[in-house]
Amino acid sequence: MKARTAFLVLLTAGVVGTAAWLVFLSPVLGVRSIEIVGNLTVPSERIKQQAGVPDLHPLATVNLADVEGRVLTIRQLAGAKVDRVWPGTLKIEVVEREPVAAVQTGDKVAIVDGQGVVIEVKNAVPPMLPLLKVDRPAQGDPVMTAALKVVQSVPDEVAAKVRQVRAGTAEGVTLILSDGRTVLWGGTDRPEEKGRILVALLKKERAVTLYDVSSPDVVTLK
Repeated sequence: MKARTAFLVLLTAGVVGTAAWLVFLSPVLGVRSIEIVGNLTVPSERIKQQAGVPDLHPLATVNLADVEGRVLTIRQLAGAKVDRVWPGTLKIEVVEREPVAAVQTGDKVAIVDGQGVVIEVKNAVPPMLPLLKVDRPAQGDPVMTAALKVVQSVPDEVAAKVRQVRAGTAEGVTLILSDGRTVLWGGTDRPEEKGRILVALLKKERAVTLYDVSSPDVVTLK
């Protein structure tokens, strides 16, 4: 009886040990593929390379937080979530930063997202992005933050026409349209009302060169 018990204990220990070896040390359950989800402009190969996970590395011992941290060093990415998909896939789901405006930096332009994070640097302003002009074009600056928030709140039918966004203060954001018309938007308050009024005025009042919707209750046209 004792011999049988000892045999069962050894057998169990052997099975557990083998299982642990397979999971934590063996390449049998190693990383055989890396699945990238959510990327549109950042190449999958670049994300895989930045993830830094060797082929056949035991999937169970991959430090997910470390992989996320390495992937997020790619400045075009705003978020990353890494998961294990057994038996051998590492899934990396990313969220790319969305370009909102361009900021002049010397003879180049920096493309920034809604938080003012620089996504990339280009030689010229992309066709569908407005040029942002503020005194201190820096992430976290209140005036720049307000201007970027306004850009994101402008209705789509107007946003396509905005070529410049100027702001001297957080309450003094001005839009310059592609046809030369100017919109005094004001601050970030009441964006839906301002947008609705502006869309209607742009369709109706075509001879106007300046639209002041900074106070939706008292709209001024010139």
